[in-house]
Amino acid sequence: MKIGIVSDIHCNIYGLEQALEAMGDVDELLCLGDAIFQYRFSNEVVALLRERGAHVILGNHEEDFLAPHGVRARQADWIDRELMAWLAEQPHRRELEFAGKMLLMVHSTPWSPRGGYVYPESPTLQRFAEVEADFVLYGHTHSQIVQRVGRALVINPGSAGDARDHRNGRQLSCAVLDPATDEVRIIDYPDRRP
Repeated sequence: MKIGIVSDIHCNIYGLEQALEAMGDVDELLCLGDAIFQYRFSNEVVALLRERGAHVILGNHEEDFLAPHGVRARQADWIDRELMAWLAEQPHRRELEFAGKMLLMVHSTPWSPRGGYVYPESPTLQRFAEVEADFVLYGHTHSQIVQRVGRALVINPGSAGDARDHRNGRQLSCAVLDPATDEVRIIDYPDRRP
């Protein structure tokens, strides 16, 4: 089984399409939040995630867009209301089971309050050992990580739409996980936006 993982697309349909191409055939697609920007929606990105049957969670940008202070951004007449409603129905976290193993999807942290930035070198990364899951997938930092912390294999695929990680030359990236073998492949690719 192959699970494709994207995060922090930030309205970059080209980055998402490149990620899907780079991952090849995957059995499941997961999006770890921030598919959009806080005050900008993307019909194309949300439609493609829905069309692919992706397991999607909300990130901080969706939270801002859907919050009371995002009302003006939501009023744009070009936004597909059905897609916006579909995105609004997504949870902040998901627990899924693949190959008999528990996978937890969060955007930032699995503990409260949500929203902290846990970079690969952060001592806070050790808190992921508190989680009762075989895999913990998170985004938010746009920084790649694959590291075992306690029982959990912690994975951050980087960003599929807004590259900020200097460690991979500020390229976009995604990941593919085989839950049966715990093998993770991080895939870097250039941002080809026109």
